[in-house]
Amino acid sequence: MTEMKIALGAMEFGSRIDEKTSFALLDAYVDAGGVWIDTANCYSFWQVPSGRGGQSEELLGRWFAARPGVRDRVKLATKVGCEPLWPGSFPEHTEGLSEKVIDAALEASLRRLGIDHIDLYWAHRDDLTTPLEETVAAFGKHAKAGTIGRIGLSNYALWRVERMRGLALAQGVEGPTALQLRYSYLQPRPFVRNNAHDHRFGWITDEVLDYADRNPEQELFAYSPLMSGGYEREDRPIQEAFDHPGTTRRLEVLSKVAAELGVTRSEVVIAWLAGGSPTVTPIVGMSTPTYLRTALAGAHLTLPTNLRTLLDEAW
Repeated sequence: MTEMKIALGAMEFGSRIDEKTSFALLDAYVDAGGVWIDTANCYSFWQVPSGRGGQSEELLGRWFAARPGVRDRVKLATKVGCEPLWPGSFPEHTEGLSEKVIDAALEASLRRLGIDHIDLYWAHRDDLTTPLEETVAAFGKHAKAGTIGRIGLSNYALWRVERMRGLALAQGVEGPTALQLRYSYLQPRPFVRNNAHDHRFGWITDEVLDYADRNPEQELFAYSPLMSGGYEREDRPIQEAFDHPGTTRRLEVLSKVAAELGVTRSEVVIAWLAGGSPTVTPIVGMSTPTYLRTALAGAHLTLPTNLRTLLDEAW
């Protein structure tokens, strides 16, 4: 059976989204055939008085414990590198990606999750203060030990990805086989530099798509694919970085395709991502069963060739 190309983002589980609702969303996702669950050791430090993360992993650990056998049905991804050193210190002062940090963070994540291995372990963001050789060796050590399956890089510049792959080859250890960046149907203006978007290394660009197309072992994951509800909700305005004529044209085409298929714009966006070449797995963070059903419907939707071409060529 083909794996459904969608991942459930668990960022707010255990903090903004309560346990009962989180469990219900997780159950519905798995029952519908969902496989990937994506979290991080720092989720959600900004939503709790302590200013520290761990709530999402702890909730997932309780869910695994309450659902015998469910661990064998899912693939779990978590991250290291962005946990604040003290409340309020993000983003200037975070744990980073030294061997000592990776060793301790992995042990803590496994303990909170109540599992013995992580299927995909992400470097949450690049750490320019730690030698890449040290980070590569630390990830490789745990891959060899079997405590992590695959290694992924989130929010990395492509040249740093390639440098890490070269170092991994030289060291004879496992290298990265997944990239997680922001991506959606709408495209930002070039050279935007702000908290919400950085075109230099925070976005899947044409170069990244070409890279993944020519290196099929590199799997692409996209966060914030639905623009925080911006495709559907008037109370969720699309960010200023996307304010340009191309957005207007793309939204017009998106609405036309959605109307022709009798689905929502969000479903079309998910289908466009998951069914493209190369495939991009959208990570969707959902707070209600209705939103989750919409995302799952999009993952099952196959866009007719003529409509995909229409979407691709709108600029």
